[in-house]
Amino acid sequence: MVGQETIEVDYLIVGAGAMGMAFADTLVAETDATVAIVDRYGRPGGHWTVAYPYVRLHQPSASYGVNSRELGKGEVDQHGWNAGLYELASADEILNYFDQVMRKTLLPTGRVSYFPMSVYDGADPVRPDVQRCHSVVTGGEFDIRVRRRTVDATYMNVTVPAMCPPKYEVGSGVRLITPNQLPALDHPSSHYTVVGAGKTGIDACLWLLQHGVDPSGITWIMPRDAWLLDRAQYQPGPEFAAINTESLRSRVQAVLESHTVKELFQRLEASGLLLRLSPDVTPTAFRCATVTRAELDQLRRIPDIVRHGRVRHIGTDTVELDEATVSARPGTLYIDCTADGLEPRPAVPTFSGSRITLQALIPCQQVFSAAFTAHVEAAYEDDAQKNRMCAASPHPNTTLDWLRGYAHVDDLLLRWSADSGLREWSDASRLTKHSTGSLSDEERTALFEGLHAEKAKLRELLAHEDLTVTAN
Repeated sequence: MVGQETIEVDYLIVGAGAMGMAFADTLVAETDATVAIVDRYGRPGGHWTVAYPYVRLHQPSASYGVNSRELGKGEVDQHGWNAGLYELASADEILNYFDQVMRKTLLPTGRVSYFPMSVYDGADPVRPDVQRCHSVVTGGEFDIRVRRRTVDATYMNVTVPAMCPPKYEVGSGVRLITPNQLPALDHPSSHYTVVGAGKTGIDACLWLLQHGVDPSGITWIMPRDAWLLDRAQYQPGPEFAAINTESLRSRVQAVLESHTVKELFQRLEASGLLLRLSPDVTPTAFRCATVTRAELDQLRRIPDIVRHGRVRHIGTDTVELDEATVSARPGTLYIDCTADGLEPRPAVPTFSGSRITLQALIPCQQVFSAAFTAHVEAAYEDDAQKNRMCAASPHPNTTLDWLRGYAHVDDLLLRWSADSGLREWSDASRLTKHSTGSLSDEERTALFEGLHAEKAKLRELLAHEDLTVTAN
């Protein structure tokens, strides 16, 4: 690339991960804009390119990816722990899918330029409309003049264990691996300890169980228990429409009938909307992880769950945690699952001058959020209006974030419902879980009335919780 002329495009997208690809797909479909995509990896897919080999989506393939191309075959699994529910794409399927989107959807338009194995270095200090990049293969620098906006598709900072070292000390002689290395094991260990309780930790535990490890041979270090979502409640397709409608009705009813946050979570659990690992441990976290009832039954087979906070140091004889020091079992293989794949990031304006910062509008629905943001960019002129329609929501972390997240979703859905164009686009999107397209006018009116009431009650519960904390 050394010596080439400066490239000129309407948009520069930094990052060819799921959000960058979803944004590019919608923008190219709805405008005649020219686009350059710069990405540090050798193929599209972002963190999926370095994810552990056995990873699968925690949501149905049918509602992931980009708007213009289906992911998967739309089939329902007939066996395994996801039986009866829509298929979950594997890492290989997702990477092949994004490769197809790039090669068969975006590049053939002639309006998209793709620069893999390249790093975005920021704006030229003298020419602010020129963005500087370089190849990590050749070191060659190249400039991209952006006529409209630079789109940051990396702000959410999704990480997996293979991308970062553990945040605790590991003593000499301790065997510790990332989940990526599990399929490469060439001999058994006398004991396995999974460090981390998020989606990655769940996947590692299920992988061990699936491969015949006796539950007594597994220790699970869990700094915080989290509320889990029942995947059966989040299925696309007409055959699940009644379940989805009933789930929404149950959620709104639980909110409206609750007087405290504690009571609300009791009602949500009683209605099957939220699940917990251990009935005698009240979760304090919420990270959007989904499981099936069959997977939860498997996880509950693990008897040794260590709940003493985060790991500080793993030695050959002991494991030091925030709240205790426990004995280490001889011959243990530790599996580090502590990378924060859904790191809570401060919400910033989505549209700001010459930049667009992609974030989750609907919590934990990044690809829909990115595609929706591209539609708003294409269809509307005023940034203030765009930001009202694309107010970001940080990834949830605590149980109270469940309340904040749904209050935010209610507010956004009500704003979108007042704009027929946004409502129709959202209802037609294959990526959304909040379609109202199949509802009658009467049902839609009742839904929006319920969302109004739910939003108000959630804010009331949050205010009451704040007062309680202040008083104590």
